[in-house]
Amino acid sequence: MHVSASLPRRFLSCTALLLAGLVLSLPVQAAERSLDTAFGPVKVKDNPQRVIALGENALDASLTLGVTPVGSLASRGGTDLPAYLKAKSGPLPLVGTVRETNLEAVLKLRPDLILAAPGLTREQYAKLSLLAPTVVPKGGSLDDWRGAFRVYADALDKQAEGEQRLTEIDQRIAALRPRLPADTSVSVVRWNPQGPMMMSGHLFVGQLLDQLGLKANELAKQTDKRPHTDILSLENLSKADADWIFLATLNPDGEKALAEARQQPAFTRLKAVEAGHLASVDGQIWSSSSGYLAAQQVLDDVEKALLH
Repeated sequence: MHVSASLPRRFLSCTALLLAGLVLSLPVQAAERSLDTAFGPVKVKDNPQRVIALGENALDASLTLGVTPVGSLASRGGTDLPAYLKAKSGPLPLVGTVRETNLEAVLKLRPDLILAAPGLTREQYAKLSLLAPTVVPKGGSLDDWRGAFRVYADALDKQAEGEQRLTEIDQRIAALRPRLPADTSVSVVRWNPQGPMMMSGHLFVGQLLDQLGLKANELAKQTDKRPHTDILSLENLSKADADWIFLATLNPDGEKALAEARQQPAFTRLKAVEAGHLASVDGQIWSSSSGYLAAQQVLDDVEKALLH
């Protein structure tokens, strides 16, 4: 019996098609990358879908890059997301506060990536990293804010978009700087119920003000190991003086804090107050956050105060 020589070829062709079909039907494994983080290399998958952002900085970066997390933390001193971020994200499930993350709440959201703030303890990291790859940028609040932003952008597989956003900030600063009054000193003072404290000139906001050519108050400049000074007594309040003072409060009622401050004679004698160079600003942004969205708001506040 004659067997066609084409049969083996047909058999092989059918087998190849069958195998190709099986391969196509298998779930596609996302590619992985390794990131250099505060706790060593961390493998993350491309294009994460269920991100949890622990803190304002991580949430700011996520929203900036078009990723709405499945969960986040309540703001420092608050019970919800910071208002400037919630305006973009809408309501999000909360998985704790800045002081404490609820691990059970995190687990229920089935994250495939956790973005945490610099300063996360090793103990907290060990627990979170059992739930999903956890990315903690190196450094702290006094380091260049762009470094943490870039780490978050890399983790989210949005490196190019991240660089574009940073370029936008630099371009806006370059356009605003020559319009500001020359040789101007500034202070950022957070007014708490216990009293005022000077924010370090090396924090996120101080970095932006320096880029704008505005000079940090001497005490703010010297505060280079901590994010802020101790509470200033009324006798020492003059150390917070500058050409301009930005008064930040962590509660939304900044005008009330400003009214209370004006009742203090030591406050009204400050040269910035006497000159009317006093601006009430959102303390969540000016003393706790960092990122592209926060930077745009800081630049808005500076432009409004010094140019209008």
